Amino acid sequence: MGTEAKDSVPVINMQDFPGELIRACEEWGCFRIVNFDSSILSETLMSEMKEVVRSLLDLPMGIKKRNVDVIAGSGYMAPSSINPLYEALGLYDMTSSQAVNDFCSNLDATPHQRATILRYAKAVNKLMMDIVHKMGEGLGLIDISFEDWPCQFRINKYHFTPGTIGSPGVQLHTDSSFLTILQDDEIIGGLEVMKRGGTFEAVDPCPGTLLVNLGDIATMWSNGRFLNVKHRVMCKETGVRVSIASFLLGPSDALVEAPEELVDLEHPRLYVPFAYKDYRSLRVSEKLHTGEALHRLRIEL
Repeated sequence: MGTEAKDSVPVINMQDFPGELIRACEEWGCFRIVNFDSSILSETLMSEMKEVVRSLLDLPMGIKKRNVDVIAGSGYMAPSSINPLYEALGLYDMTSSQAVNDFCSNLDATPHQRATILRYAKAVNKLMMDIVHKMGEGLGLIDISFEDWPCQFRINKYHFTPGTIGSPGVQLHTDSSFLTILQDDEIIGGLEVMKRGGTFEAVDPCPGTLLVNLGDIATMWSNGRFLNVKHRVMCKETGVRVSIASFLLGPSDALVEAPEELVDLEHPRLYVPFAYKDYRSLRVSEKLHTGEALHRLRIEL
């Protein structure tokens, strides 16, 4: 399966090496993946994880508040004046079994919940590595490595009522990560991505698939070639909407910079190298939610 109709989010078959993958990164900054390896991430595990997520998000507020930040914006987010319909729990770093166990202990997770989260975190990280290595191949890069990049997941809950229809569930934003793997709600939609021309495309539920969004770090790392997709969630129907977003962030020790192979006389380096945590702090502290922080790092040509 290749891309869908021109005005639909591209669909990428993970069992092939599709040329459509790079075009989707450039033109949309997002794509839906199908036929990914079920031995890595099965529909059964996805379903079990969704049940765990619903249980954790139903915990008393006092317990959820134990989920504190490790880096800026990585812990519990209560409904706010900006996003009153939204709350979330966060885990940094999901590739660390110690971090996963600490997250679970703070929330009084059961042994089954803990085991499910550990399995899911490992599976999603493996899938991330498959995706980014296919991206590297598509760009002609050799020996790129993302294995030591921290990852975060955020489990999201939206409280949609008849009185909130037409309201934003979460404000327009880009992700500060390299990429995001989203396991969306199976029934209640509302996610919209902004196309390059500024119009919005609805991304409807499609059980058994995953959506991949590219964030600010992908734009910088690709030397401006990949689009950091702007997206939002709108309330279009009543109910509780639950999703799981897993983020491949940026290197913890090295600077973020475009590989030398993507820089030449025709494509000069567009951004100064920077530390991911500094970039994340800049976005959070100055409320630069839609990629504006990247403009601060542009090199004047």
